[in-house]
Amino acid sequence: MTITKAAPPPVDRRDADNRQGRRGWQINSPLVLTMLLLLVVAAQGPVRRALAAPVMQSWMTVFVAVVIQALPFLVLGVLLSAVIAVFVPPSFFARALPSRPALAVPVAGMAGAVLPGCECASVPVAGALVRRGVTPAAALAFLLSAPAINPIVLTATAVAFPRDPEMVLARFVASLLVACVMGWLWQRLGRADWLRPPARPAHEGLGKGAAFWGSVRHDVMHAGGFLVVGAMAAATLKAVVPASWLHAAAGNPVVSVLALAVLAVLLSICSEADAFVVASLSQFSLTARLAFLVVGPMIDLKLFAMQVGTFGRGFALRFAPATFALAIIMSVLVGAVLL
Repeated sequence: MTITKAAPPPVDRRDADNRQGRRGWQINSPLVLTMLLLLVVAAQGPVRRALAAPVMQSWMTVFVAVVIQALPFLVLGVLLSAVIAVFVPPSFFARALPSRPALAVPVAGMAGAVLPGCECASVPVAGALVRRGVTPAAALAFLLSAPAINPIVLTATAVAFPRDPEMVLARFVASLLVACVMGWLWQRLGRADWLRPPARPAHEGLGKGAAFWGSVRHDVMHAGGFLVVGAMAAATLKAVVPASWLHAAAGNPVVSVLALAVLAVLLSICSEADAFVVASLSQFSLTARLAFLVVGPMIDLKLFAMQVGTFGRGFALRFAPATFALAIIMSVLVGAVLL
């Protein structure tokens, strides 16, 4: 018996041409940028008149001031966090931490005070610590403290609040307390099946230089974008929202704290820049602005997404709400004592 191979189905030339045409007309970033520039040039008259309005002048002043003040700290923080992520081996942390989990938690929390790093770097580093055998409670304490109390963030806070130096101490104390308490709570109540083993980071296997610049590009794109969004939101609140609304929200102690805590989650600003954004909201009390500074580096939209990707959805759905509630409580308690 002779076995013959079936002939391949005929190729429809029109389908192939249509697919080729669709590929040829794909929209890419340079095309979008060119179209936007042409649109701006064509509409420069109305744009110029809109920017000349007093409201837009006030908006632009706040926006530019926030971005210019925060940008140097953001860039420095991104560079230092890339150095730590690439050149400091995770085994260093494993050797430096005590073997007893109850003691490893505060030590890991204090390590955030001497190791600069933003939120984008703290989640991968915490994942590497867990992968190297560090107790998850200590790794999670480091995850929360590193972006909140590192030297770059505290210096930026001092610059943003020159007339309120106590904000630096209040931010340090409240953030460290939240990190340690969450670590101890995980040690006491956390279950192994809630925490998915983290995968290897994307830069592993690359050369040091390639991994460093890859980390810098990733963090600059993410942190820079969120800084612009945060500055735009602060400028809009300042220039567009009626002052009576802001004063009404700021006048209620409970509403003001909750409002700025939720705003910190939604804006997702990098911790090196968040102090400059919230410092412009002078209608709110120092305690409410402290809640913004404590909540933001620990739980926001981008951090929640990163925690889901690194440790799993079950972990993030339990860890994020508990962190949010504890951060608000600690902010109010510390604010009542220090502010």
